This record gives sequence, structure tokens and C-alpha cells, in this order.
Amino acid sequence: QVQLVESGGGLVQAGDSLRLSCAASGRTFSSYAMTWFRQAPGKEREFVAAISGTNAITSYGDSVKGRFTISRDNAKDTMYLQMNSLKPEDTAVYYCGAGLVYGDIRRANGYNYWGQGTQVTVSS
Repeated sequence: QVQLVESGGGLVQAGDSLRLSCAASGRTFSSYAMTWFRQAPGKEREFVAAISGTNAITSYGDSVKGRFTISRDNAKDTMYLQMNSLKPEDTAVYYCGAGLVYGDIRRANGYNYWGQGTQVTVSS
């Protein structure tokens, strides 16, 4: 069992930066692929970024490439999402996920555990 707790969301202005954190409990954090998805009101859940467990390979959604950076600190059982140059369209609830993903790390159905989400609001 893995429990995930997101933090770091808030209200910022366009162009600002935020760093989200996802703290995980469990003995095998380093083995899990980790991901961030987001969901805005009235929209489908959207892939943001993912990082594999073994060799920290990263993948990003097209809308955030070049602006967001995903990373992990296995010693702290924590994953991060550095978000720069934020835009109003980045406004959403951001969820972190974890799982022993054997296929595409960009697919939500590969992740077994999810956090409760943290709200990010970007004003124009």
C-alpha cells in the first residue's frame, strides 16, 4: 500500500512559478513510476508528466514541455513538479500517482495509487 500526499498548490499570477510536492509512504518508493495528472472543471483528466522508477526517465505532456520539470528524491520518498511560466490554462487540480508501471508511463491506468489533489490557480 502506498499513500500519496500532494502539497504546494496555490493562487499565482501568469508567468509565476510553483513547485508541487508529492510525499509517498511505503518501502519501495524508488521502484514506482510516478506521475502528475491534472483536471480542470468540465475537462477530462490530462497527463502532465511522469518519471520512471528505476532510471528516472521522464515524459511530459505537450502543453507543459519546456515549462514544467518533474523530479524525484528517493531518499525523501518525494516527487516534485517545478512549474515555470504558468499560464491561466494551467489552472486545475493536480494529482500525483504511483505504480509499478510496465508499459507506457503516460497512461493513467498504469498507476495504482493516487493522492487527493492540490489546487493550482493561475490568474491572468
